[in-house]
Amino acid sequence: MLADAIGTVAGALTTVAFLPQVVKTWRSRSAGDISLSMFLAFCTGVALWLIYAVLVRAWPIILANAVTLCLAGLILAMKIRHVMDGKGRRLQKRRP
Repeated sequence: MLADAIGTVAGALTTVAFLPQVVKTWRSRSAGDISLSMFLAFCTGVALWLIYAVLVRAWPIILANAVTLCLAGLILAMKIRHVMDGKGRRLQKRRP
C-alpha cells in the first residue's frame, strides 16, 4: 500500500513535469530547441516501461507512463512536424 502511494506520487510528479513543455511548444508553435533523438529515445523508453508495467500489473506505473507517453508523444509529433516543415521550406528556397 505504501509502495503504491509512493509510486503514484512519483508518477504524478514526473508526468506533470512534461506539461509546461507541451504548453510552451504548443503556444510558440516552435520545437526547434528540442532534441529529436532525445525525444525518440525517451518515448521509446516510456513505451517499454508501459509494456513492462502492464506485464507485471503495476497500476501506478501503467497510469503514469500512459499519460507521460501521451504528453511526450505530443512534443515528439510537434518536433517531427517542425523538422519536416523546415526541410520543406529549405527545398522550396532552392528552387528557382
